[in-house]
Amino acid sequence: MRKFVLLLLVVAALGLGGVYIAAGFQAAPVIVVTTRGVFVGASIPFEFVAKPLGRPVTYTVTFEQNGARTQVMSGEARATVRGRISAANNPGLKVQTGPARIVVTAGRRVWRMRTVESTTFADVTVRLEKPRVSPVSTKHYINLGGAEMIVYRATPADVESGVKVGDLEYPGYPTTGDLHVAFFALRYDQDIKAPMTLYARDGSSDMATSEFDRMTLAKKAFKKSTIPLDNKFLDRVVPAILAGTTEVAPTGSTIEKFVVINSELRKKNAETIRSMAAKTAPTMLWTEAFYPFTNTKAEASFADYRTYVYQGKEVDKQVHLGFDLASFANASVVAANTGKVLFAQELGIYGNCVIIDHGMGVQSLYGHLSSFAVKAGDTVKKGQEIGKSGITGLAGGDHLHFTMLVNGQMVNPIEWWDPHWIADRITRKLKEG
Repeated sequence: MRKFVLLLLVVAALGLGGVYIAAGFQAAPVIVVTTRGVFVGASIPFEFVAKPLGRPVTYTVTFEQNGARTQVMSGEARATVRGRISAANNPGLKVQTGPARIVVTAGRRVWRMRTVESTTFADVTVRLEKPRVSPVSTKHYINLGGAEMIVYRATPADVESGVKVGDLEYPGYPTTGDLHVAFFALRYDQDIKAPMTLYARDGSSDMATSEFDRMTLAKKAFKKSTIPLDNKFLDRVVPAILAGTTEVAPTGSTIEKFVVINSELRKKNAETIRSMAAKTAPTMLWTEAFYPFTNTKAEASFADYRTYVYQGKEVDKQVHLGFDLASFANASVVAANTGKVLFAQELGIYGNCVIIDHGMGVQSLYGHLSSFAVKAGDTVKKGQEIGKSGITGLAGGDHLHFTMLVNGQMVNPIEWWDPHWIADRITRKLKEG
């Protein structure tokens, strides 16, 4: 009998041990911490949930920064937990500027025998200084369809800042100390009274703004022209463009396909061009006025409002945002200034196209080329050949389509060709700053 009882006790102990071990393999709570980003001030809100919901879990929340660990909250929960990390809630806690980590550990009881736990964390950035921004340069003049530059101060050092014109933002770039530089534009289709402000913001909801002195110079009305279309032109350009793109697939007659190319594909090409702004260098790669292409004749100017007519009927309206420059067939096309080639391939209505980055959001575009002399990633100098002019894309004849870009927005190239404009709007301000 004793041996039997002993055997039962051994079996029971082994069974309980097995159950205990098995309990340890049960799923621990899945913790999702939704608190992330930059927080201004010494009070940090946080939020987490331990899944599956509805089951009671015990939890602890720890704040870690600069090697110090402080438990700031603990308890039991069945749903989302919200709290605030601050000295008011946690006496003795010291929150400092810089990176920090919120660590959450949650556990649940399994079969009333043991607790299974899981731990996760969220990295945050604490900033005790609120963003500030103020102008340094003076005398800012901007033409409708043109560009400008401003030198300003922005703090803290890593704050996001720039210029906002209407609903468009133009990022600034740090130079020395707390000084920043931002190139910005007044689009050809914006109100000449569009508000312009400096801004500085961090990852929280805090944002500082500042006005700066500026004068908008409204030039004479942009040119309006009528572009007649004939079957010879359509039969040449439409099939060639559609063969080189998958972004549109129009059906119908050749003129119907042309309208889709001229409108929908034009918009998609513009999106591709704007995306190049994200690849800009954070420093200026050039020091002098842009090459003026004085050996060419301008066949079309910036912001030319065009009406397209086919067989006596209006079929489309678009705005031509660049200069069409022609000299002779297969003429050498050179880089307007020093920079890095970001794009060198076919681009819809622009045909064979090159986009060169000159830094700080300033870029130049060259369209309708017949051939390339550069590739993406190449560094080029002002006056260096990048290709030959041609009739690719929506080109009626052999020419170069040239335009300037500021953070992806097309602006009038005339200003950038003018050494006096460069000296007054850019060089002077950099020296003053």
